[in-house]
Formats: sequence, structure tokens, C-alpha cells
Amino acid sequence: MLPCRETRLFPALLRYWRAGRGLSQLDLALAADVSARHLSFLETGRARPSREMVLRLAATLDVPLRDQNALLEAAGHSAEFAEPGLDELAPPIAQALARMLAAQEPYPMTILDRRYDLLRANASATSVLLRFVVEPAALPSPLNGFAFVFDPSLARPFILGWERLAHDMAARLHREVLARPQDAALAALLESLFAYPDVPDSWRQPDFSTPSQPTAELRLRKEEVELGFLTTITAFSAPQNVTLEELRIESYFPLDAATARACEQMAVQAGRSA
Repeated sequence: MLPCRETRLFPALLRYWRAGRGLSQLDLALAADVSARHLSFLETGRARPSREMVLRLAATLDVPLRDQNALLEAAGHSAEFAEPGLDELAPPIAQALARMLAAQEPYPMTILDRRYDLLRANASATSVLLRFVVEPAALPSPLNGFAFVFDPSLARPFILGWERLAHDMAARLHREVLARPQDAALAALLESLFAYPDVPDSWRQPDFSTPSQPTAELRLRKEEVELGFLTTITAFSAPQNVTLEELRIESYFPLDAATARACEQMAVQAGRSA
């Protein structure tokens, strides 16, 4: 028999994911090619799922890999999907990431984790980050993408249209937290935004009045330098490990010729000082 905690936990998690996807037991049983009777037994704890059954149900429910591991462990099985460090990824993946960072030059590109902590950056991103920071000594390690925008000691004073950008970012983070309410790290990140000064308390409520956009605009101005970027976030398809699934590759593309020239000049200057 399963230990008591596992007997309770797996059925609760299965019901949680099924309800979150808006499926009835019959819907899930048909989609996963499982008998409705057996699925009912799994949700009541009367039957113990095999490893293969957990993975089949999780795949049908489109459960993230981190949470698939949690489902497996709740059912008394070992985790299926590894969580290697960024430096431990398979060589072809590591090479692809390095080439992407290099190919994006002289424009910025960063690699972030699921909590938007900075893991890697190309030389252009480093130049831009350091140029548009009020207090370079205040840069935390790792630097968080939301902190970079929201913290007045970092880039916030240099961001044109800060309130619009910050509101859109907060709304996007709300969506992610609602989609993954069990992710304490994301919830903590969202709560941390309201510790910064002059962040409207009304932003604590999710705002779904406008759809989430696939791109964002970031405009920075400091003294005579003004840069404008279109940013996109890319993720790996069929990642097969937790680390790769949660990576966010953020690319910055110049919105105008002046930004392109400024990035090229900063790259030349960085090369001379290297």
C-alpha cells in the first residue's frame, strides 16, 4: 500500500490539474484512453497509478515537467525529468545557446530562468544593462528582469513610459502565477513588486482587460543616449528536462536606426577596451 501522505497527495494533485484544465473525469479518461472507472479509482485513492499511467495523464493534461516530477513522487515513483544546471546541459544545447547569444550581437540577448533571474547575457546586453543603471553597485546577483524594471536604483528612472511597461509586465506575471499557483517562487516575485515605491496597489488585482502581447517595447533614455528595443521571449519545444523547459531567451531588436547605430558603437567601444 502507498504511505498515507502519498495516498492523499496524488489524488489531490490529479484532481487539481484536471479541474485546472476544465475537464471532467470522463473528458480526461477519453483523452488519455483510460477507463473512467480506473480514473475515478485514481482520484479517490482506491488505486495506485503506475509510472506509465502518471506520465500519460500528465502529458494529456499538459502538466509542466517540474510538476510531472511532483506527480510521480506523490504516486511513490522517482522523478522522470532531470534538472541540470545551465552548465550541465547537453553539449548541442549548450552550443546552440552560445551561438544564439553571439549571433544576436551587437544587439542584446539574455537567458533567464522561470523566475526571470539572469543566467547568461551577451556582451551587448551587459553594456546596455550597465549603462542604464542608477547605482551599478546595487545590481544584485543574479539580476532579476522584473527588479531591473521596477527598482528605482536600477533602470526604472531611465525607462520611457515606465508605467505602461511595468503594468504590462505585472499583468503578464499575474497570468503566470494564476496558471501555476503552486509555484511559490513566481508568487514571491509578484509580491516583491509591491515593495518598490510608487507601484500602484491596484496592480495587485489581475488585469485581463487587454490580451497579453507576444512582444514588448523597451525605450531607455540617459542624457543624450536614447535606445528603443522590441523584445521577444523564446522557449524550447519538447525540452525533456526541467531546466530547458523553464529557460526564457529574451532577444532585443532595435526599433530604429539610431538604436542600431548606438549598439554598434557600444560594441566597438567594448572591443577596444577588452
